[in-house]
Amino acid sequence: MKIIAFGGSNSSKSINKMLATYASGLFEDAEVEILDLNDFEMPLFSVDREKEVGQHETAKKFLAKLASADILVVSLAENNGIYSTAFKNIYDWSSRIDNEVFQQKPMLLMATSPGGRGGKGVLDFASSNLPRHGANIKALFSLPSFYTNFDVENKKISNAELDNELKEIVTNFEA
Repeated sequence: MKIIAFGGSNSSKSINKMLATYASGLFEDAEVEILDLNDFEMPLFSVDREKEVGQHETAKKFLAKLASADILVVSLAENNGIYSTAFKNIYDWSSRIDNEVFQQKPMLLMATSPGGRGGKGVLDFASSNLPRHGANIKALFSLPSFYTNFDVENKKISNAELDNELKEIVTNFEA
């Protein structure tokens, strides 16, 4: 079983990438590949740019990575209640190549933030929007107050209750 995981942020210290990395490592007998959105940087999408360059090669590479997965583990950063610009741009370019961006792959969709809501705004938005583009969301998880509930040094959730909640989601995840 192959897992493709990523955080929906281009920050070099992305807390969502840390959460996606931790969660993907909880799956047993899985090959895990962690994507960095910085490896898929493209000019800001517009129909004018699309006319100039056509289907962007970097978006094709992103779609190929998703195609290689049996499961997607995605933790979205929340910027003003919605996706980060970095994720949205990759999503926009990719959707112009294949409307089924997420290719009906079973997805664990998560979010975290430094605040107490844990990215619930972006999770609410994404859980209604991403399925229109092929996201087969099997489970949702929100980690509030990242710096209180995640041990950055040891790269794991430090809050036992939240850690157990995520572990139960992974144990019961149906691919």
